Amino acid sequence: MASDNDAIHERLIEDLRGRLQHTIKVEDVLPHLHFIEPARQEQISQKLNTDGPASAANLLISVVVEKPHTEGWFRAFVDALHHGGSEFAADYLELNSPDADVEAENDCCVRLIQLLAPSLMNMKTDQVCNHCYSRKLLTDVENEKILAETRNHGNGSGARVLLSRIVRCRPGWFSEFLEILRITEHHHLYELTGGSPESEKLKNQAAAEEKVQAESGQSEKSMEITVTEGPEEDSTGLYASPDLSKSMEDIKPEMRDSPPAGTTRGGPENTEIVLRDYQMEVARPALEGENIIICLPTGSGKTRVAVYITQKHLDRRRAEGKPGKVVVLVNKIPLVEQHFATEFSPHLKPTYKVERVSGDSQLKISFTKIVERNDIIICTAQILENYLERANSGEDEGVKLSDLTLIVIDECHHTQKGGVYNHIMMRYLKQKHKNLKLKKEQKETVQLPQILGLTASPGVGGANTLNKAEEHILRICANLDASKIMTRSIGKDKKEQRKSILTVEPRREDPFGCVIKTIMHDIHAHAQLSPTCELGSQNYEQWAVQEERQAAKKGDQTVRVCAEHLRRYNEGLILSNTIRMCDALSFLNKFHGEQMKKKTAPDEELNIQITPTERFLFKLFQDNKEELEKLAQDPSYENDSLSKLRTKILHEFSSRKEARGIIFTKTRHSAISLSQWIQENPKFADIGVKPSHVIGGGDQSDTKPMTAAEQKDVLKKFKSGELNLLIATTVAEEGLDIPDCNFVIRYGHVTNEIAMIQSQGRGRAEDSTYTVVDVKNSGVAEKECVNEYREEMMNKAIQKIKARNQPEYNKQITEYQIQAIMEERVRLVKQKKKAVKIESPSAVTFSCRNCNQDVCSGEDIQMIENMHSVNVSPQFSELFTQRENIALQERRLDYETNGVIACKACGQNWGSMMMYRGIELPCLHVKNFVVNINGKKNSNYNKWSELPVKFPAFDYINHASLMVLSLDDEETE
Repeated sequence: MASDNDAIHERLIEDLRGRLQHTIKVEDVLPHLHFIEPARQEQISQKLNTDGPASAANLLISVVVEKPHTEGWFRAFVDALHHGGSEFAADYLELNSPDADVEAENDCCVRLIQLLAPSLMNMKTDQVCNHCYSRKLLTDVENEKILAETRNHGNGSGARVLLSRIVRCRPGWFSEFLEILRITEHHHLYELTGGSPESEKLKNQAAAEEKVQAESGQSEKSMEITVTEGPEEDSTGLYASPDLSKSMEDIKPEMRDSPPAGTTRGGPENTEIVLRDYQMEVARPALEGENIIICLPTGSGKTRVAVYITQKHLDRRRAEGKPGKVVVLVNKIPLVEQHFATEFSPHLKPTYKVERVSGDSQLKISFTKIVERNDIIICTAQILENYLERANSGEDEGVKLSDLTLIVIDECHHTQKGGVYNHIMMRYLKQKHKNLKLKKEQKETVQLPQILGLTASPGVGGANTLNKAEEHILRICANLDASKIMTRSIGKDKKEQRKSILTVEPRREDPFGCVIKTIMHDIHAHAQLSPTCELGSQNYEQWAVQEERQAAKKGDQTVRVCAEHLRRYNEGLILSNTIRMCDALSFLNKFHGEQMKKKTAPDEELNIQITPTERFLFKLFQDNKEELEKLAQDPSYENDSLSKLRTKILHEFSSRKEARGIIFTKTRHSAISLSQWIQENPKFADIGVKPSHVIGGGDQSDTKPMTAAEQKDVLKKFKSGELNLLIATTVAEEGLDIPDCNFVIRYGHVTNEIAMIQSQGRGRAEDSTYTVVDVKNSGVAEKECVNEYREEMMNKAIQKIKARNQPEYNKQITEYQIQAIMEERVRLVKQKKKAVKIESPSAVTFSCRNCNQDVCSGEDIQMIENMHSVNVSPQFSELFTQRENIALQERRLDYETNGVIACKACGQNWGSMMMYRGIELPCLHVKNFVVNINGKKNSNYNKWSELPVKFPAFDYINHASLMVLSLDDEETE
């Protein structure tokens, strides 16, 4: 008989599972279910924390109906529901469910609360909670929980919990709740939920939804009313709206730039952004028109806050009948498209016109018009600086600061000496202090834009003391004219990231490294060099670079070529300590192949000089190449760092249901090699590792850069899950839109505390890990400890700054601003004095860096767009050979490059050929030459702008005319 009753009760519970799942208050009921074992109760609690109340209730129901049953289990379950404040759920099990009309009305009320949830976040939660408790809508436990949540996290968080509880009460709760809103003087909310035509419209909408769902046989399905996506189990059921079942219940702020960290509601033409409490807290001074810095951890929604502030700023100016113009500045080209496509455009169009411009965009040539025609412009900072300078110099109308009403500066910790952000802000500060003078003289001042800075970490600028750290941050505040630095610790509710440092054991044997060191010692003897630093270290690389420069300056070709080869062998040693020996050998093979190619002329009649030293170096590598290849194939000699990395990756992917991670490494070459290593290792493929690399787009490295489109494609695949492991250089540390990761590894590369904080911020998923893997001679373990200390010092410094009274803070900021302006004036005076010493192009000569052959005079050099230095002498073509190089091919609006030019005598690269408006010109790279100015040689120049010489602009008309005449002469002949 007992078993028959059990079967009836099981069937009853299963039939009502959909209702019970969304009416049981799991947290309050669970302590009263004494017949469930503690281990199972813990599972349910974990489910509640990770997947939300609906999933937890579903699991609880499954555990309750599991066989075998203890005697009286059903009655005990019903009693637990009563004692845990889930009387409505108990009514269903006791067959006291409400009439169909009452149930439908209650469902409609729940739906209405879901629709109005964003507005209800603004209620005075503590007052409403007390009244709900006195009217027995809340239990003692619920009352205490809501009040605690309100105290700790603000009204919005408390309101989420409160609403999630009252909608699970017995029918009749809604009228009680309306009365509470009335007596607590929430008149607007009262009218919205119960007494206005708008509320009737919403009620009708909710009722219509219920009717449609009922007619389609899906009465237990709910419409999602925000763009939040919860776990699959929570996607069904009337109470499963993300606003209630997830956002209201799971009130722990999720640290990500996703809708929960600033949701939107309304259609595409009426987008309203709803910020979390901590986001609204840091935004408040900016909403009141103040200049501020917002300092929030990576992934906590800084950009969403900036979008909200932008929207309110433009709304306010539009309401006042004033024009509004917002410029969003970024320091990396990919961020322009990212901010446009994922944040500003979706939320602010079509109410406002949004456009983006970067160095890769043809729109930059009409930037002035773009600013005029749009409300919000997202661009790289250098473009704005260029057009501010145009306006200042009178070159054309350009753009003025007074044209703008708000400037948002992303990654604003870069607003320091020498940076483009600081150049822009220096213009601002100068005008601000001029305005003070104009105001005293009762003259009209120049309107300046509001400033909003965004950063995850201002850093400490290398400070060793708290006072110096405080000064560093205050100077950034001064540079940005910030009246406040706004922070909020949102990590209290988030599990602490597990951090570890993996030290490595030195190789017992390193025959591969020994062969390379033997080669290097032979080169030392040949060139009579005596380095004092350890081979395979950064210090040795610096020594080799310095020796190469000195030798080039002296014209000592033997030492120069040897120093260049030594630097490559040293890099090979570093690579063998970081990645596989075969990758190091591949790197050396590629270098020697390129050197041999330089000595191979495209024209067989041409004889390129090979010096005895070059023959010695080529033979030395060839003599040892076979042994290096043999050793590179022996895995027993691999470095311990790679072994530690392999173990760590395998552990992360085998111990997690869905692993997603980033490995940060130092060089582009190591990022590509690590990606290849993982792809070629079947052990990784067996556990589902899908890797790819992300590297920078600049041309400072010998390794081919990644284009913005290539970066975007990889990140898109990573976001979709097609890839789950990124191997990245520092390009991925800040700014780029990378989804939450549950593990981050820094592999043999640690820089400063800012990079540490930003890379840690990439691992913001629940239960994430952050690991530093040591590499020989890298010193990363020690650097990481220093960075941890500096991070702590930075946080203390920020708190000290926030604790200052405003007059004291303002005085210090003004002092630093005046100091910065005076330093800028001194710099400009020095620059003017230096300008007097600018040499004539006729005083400059250039010689080949490798063979010392005289190449040309400064009179042969002209500048295209102040960037490209071209040799216009017709005789120059007799001195170089031209080779195709696909990696150098580039097409821009007015020019394209295709192939390299090299010295006919020795094969040294000199630059590239460029096609400019139909004219082919040799474009020289100054780093490939020794520059002689009035008899003084210099081999350290890396950019043409470093030379104290003013070269004339390229005369296109004159050059084109000469070409036409030359062609006419050829035709006449």
